[in-house]
Amino acid sequence: MASLRVPAGRTQAIAAAFLAIAMAATVGGALGFEHLGGFMPCKLCLEQRTPYYISAPLMVLAAISGGLKWPGWLTRGLLLIGALLMTYGLALAVFHAGVEWKFWDGPTDCSAATMSITTDAGNLLSDLNSVRPPACDQAAGRFLGLSFAGWNAVASAIYLAVGFYAAFARSDKRA
Repeated sequence: MASLRVPAGRTQAIAAAFLAIAMAATVGGALGFEHLGGFMPCKLCLEQRTPYYISAPLMVLAAISGGLKWPGWLTRGLLLIGALLMTYGLALAVFHAGVEWKFWDGPTDCSAATMSITTDAGNLLSDLNSVRPPACDQAAGRFLGLSFAGWNAVASAIYLAVGFYAAFARSDKRA
């Protein structure tokens, strides 16, 4: 296992590029499900996006750092920060999935409310104030037995493993 002070190599640059693309695709997919698919996110869904919003740009910077052979501590440090953020993302996703499966209670301010669509333009502004997101304990849907939160847990676990591996992996001689 290498330390963060060892020069970064090809492994770190490729891992950072992979993570940047994968993280952007993951959060982009969530935004697509919301804006194109009509799946309104709950409070916990929105919170799970935060690690991606921070990590994806950091992984772009890490890929640039690795590609331009900037100091190894910078590339490896950015990979480590990304991995730590994905660890936080994993904790959020597991918590949310547990709330959906009723293993534990979710936030008290994350409950369902009735939503209606107005056809009266005069009531549009007042209706905007009354729209509430869905409850955190109700999965919008499941694919292969997992909700969006469950799949986010899988993705976060993969990304944190790649990030930790790349942060501490030995440099290749071909770098």
